[in-house]
Amino acid sequence: MASFDPTPAGAASFVALDKVSLRYGKGDAGTLALAETSVTIEKGEFVAVVGPSGCGKSTLLKLISGLHPATSGSVVVAGNRVTRPLPICGMAFQAATLLPWRTTLDNVLLPLEIVARHASAYRRDPAPYIAKAKQLLATVGLSGFEEKYPWQLSGGMQQRTSLCRALIHEPDLLLLDEPFGALDAFTREELWDVLQQLFLVQRPTVVLITHDLRESIYLADTVFVMSARPGRMISRTKVPFARPRTLEDTFKPDFVEMEHALRNQIAQQRRG
Repeated sequence: MASFDPTPAGAASFVALDKVSLRYGKGDAGTLALAETSVTIEKGEFVAVVGPSGCGKSTLLKLISGLHPATSGSVVVAGNRVTRPLPICGMAFQAATLLPWRTTLDNVLLPLEIVARHASAYRRDPAPYIAKAKQLLATVGLSGFEEKYPWQLSGGMQQRTSLCRALIHEPDLLLLDEPFGALDAFTREELWDVLQQLFLVQRPTVVLITHDLRESIYLADTVFVMSARPGRMISRTKVPFARPRTLEDTFKPDFVEMEHALRNQIAQQRRG
């Protein structure tokens, strides 16, 4: 297992956190979620972040996206210091959070109505955007479901819709907070393939928060392990397996060995 180096040689840092700390609440009585965390992510890299529960993984996404300011340190994305929510970001969460009064297609199109660089063009001529949304839905196996409402979709279908919504405006940065955590094992594995396919087509920079170590290795180029709270990055592991990956790869000895090594690191953190 590679030791952690926050600034590896040759990295073109698309995302860079430099000694970032975040405390919820005021003063010393607040909860220190992250402590002097430093990490760099290259443009087009798919990163997974794992660690013990409560270590600050979701907090990391809030900092990168600009949804929450750092208490100290700096967060830089695409060469700019993050001081507000990023317009270049797409996000998906454990709950699909689809708007119940909108159809599948209209839910996917939602970012085009609110992202400034697309909104005017979408209002003038929605046809090419609608065609693109339908193509995205076809890619994830949802052709024929464009006019269905969220309550008419299974949990897995709702998450497929959520991924399409996160990617419709071709974000440079895709942030995923345990998007498959609430799904059954078979559906989760199906969506790994969906996400891998979408990534290979659009090539955004991706940060995936997950508790599933198999998922992290299957999807990511790099897996970061965080310490127990207050969270710090303690290791960076490059995933050596070529893409596209298959479920059969997850049972190969090298894959299983990497999964065990990550699990041992997290177990040590849990024991303190």
